[in-house]
Amino acid sequence: MHEQLQVAAEAPGSDAWRRGLRARLVAQREATPDALRAEWAQRIDAHLDALLRELAPRIVGACWPWKAEYDQRPLCARLRARGVATALPVVIAPREPLAFRPWDDATPLAKDRYGIPYPERGAYVDPDVLLVPMNAFDAQGYRLGYGGGFFDRTLAARRPRPIAVGIAFEQARVPTLHPQPHDLPMRWVVTERGAFHMEPR
Repeated sequence: MHEQLQVAAEAPGSDAWRRGLRARLVAQREATPDALRAEWAQRIDAHLDALLRELAPRIVGACWPWKAEYDQRPLCARLRARGVATALPVVIAPREPLAFRPWDDATPLAKDRYGIPYPERGAYVDPDVLLVPMNAFDAQGYRLGYGGGFFDRTLAARRPRPIAVGIAFEQARVPTLHPQPHDLPMRWVVTERGAFHMEPR
């Protein structure tokens, strides 16, 4: 309760407000029983599978699961089985767009400073769809990540811009994130409730 009051006391949309909201929602996600998250993940799998068949990407940029996020790895294995290439992001520098290297079960992986695996070598590729984890999201498709701005910079820099598919559990839905000028919305949002197309504004 004290934490919720503290979040509410911060100016909406401020860095402090976002930090508080992020901390609260990540803690809520991590506290959700494993069985319930697994049930939600199965529903997300089905919605993502249908959406990706419709989008028909050549290369999907995925993310390794962190802090009880939806685990994209089983979906990516099924994508590869039907001929879709998968890639993982590589952080080049703190304020640079992400790069992507091909990834499958045989790819040698290193770990970044947070312990998140990434392909340690290989030529860079250009995914046409990005599967983007979200700590929070709103009705316009704006997301709250971990505060590094990597996906916003990546989407802004890529031409053509890849289709960004934000993924979260419904518990991460909020009325608004009070987006900043540099924030870019997801094209699609997928939760256990379905796949939602975000109309550009």
